[in-house]
Amino acid sequence: MRRGKPLKRAKGVRQEQRRYLIYCEGECTEVQYFQGLKAELRALPVAICVGGEHGEPMSVVRAAIEHKKRAPYSSEDRRTEYDEVWCVIDVEAPTPHDGLDEALARARREGVGVALTNPCFELWILLHFMDVSGYRTSKGAQKALEELGIGGYTASRKHVDYESLRERFPAAAERAHRLRQRGTEPGHTNNPWTDVDQLVGQLKAARQRPG
Repeated sequence: MRRGKPLKRAKGVRQEQRRYLIYCEGECTEVQYFQGLKAELRALPVAICVGGEHGEPMSVVRAAIEHKKRAPYSSEDRRTEYDEVWCVIDVEAPTPHDGLDEALARARREGVGVALTNPCFELWILLHFMDVSGYRTSKGAQKALEELGIGGYTASRKHVDYESLRERFPAAAERAHRLRQRGTEPGHTNNPWTDVDQLVGQLKAARQRPG
């Protein structure tokens, strides 16, 4: 069967807002967070997909690249390309993911953005409530978030309540910025580190900007 042609945006009319495709490595916390963000932004076209094998960055990057390439021909994607494609990836600690460097390099080559957290996404959630300055393992970050008692999160039940985080974004973004300022090496070798705030901030800004 002949595949449909990619849709082109007509000239002389107001363009749609930018379309984002976000692939999350984790199956729970990350997806719940970005689904909550999507509900807040409402009008912004954001597709949330959990791609590849859970816990393996290269498979997530590969799945995002494949989705990016097929979108202009896929009815599920409205036969329209995405303006930006991102992967949300954890470094993990004390032992980083195998193949992390290769996954990051391939994402750069293919024009896929990466929102990276060292050790894990729970650090980004923690920054909504507190400063984090010392080294954290993934289990340590999860345990610290559990001890805060926010939104019913436990290390075994990785639930996150986006509404409890929404108004705290500016503080979390500022804390994340300070972590990056003190870093002297690439993000995946600094712990603690996150640049998830940059993706979230871009999404929030895009809601107010024409496509």
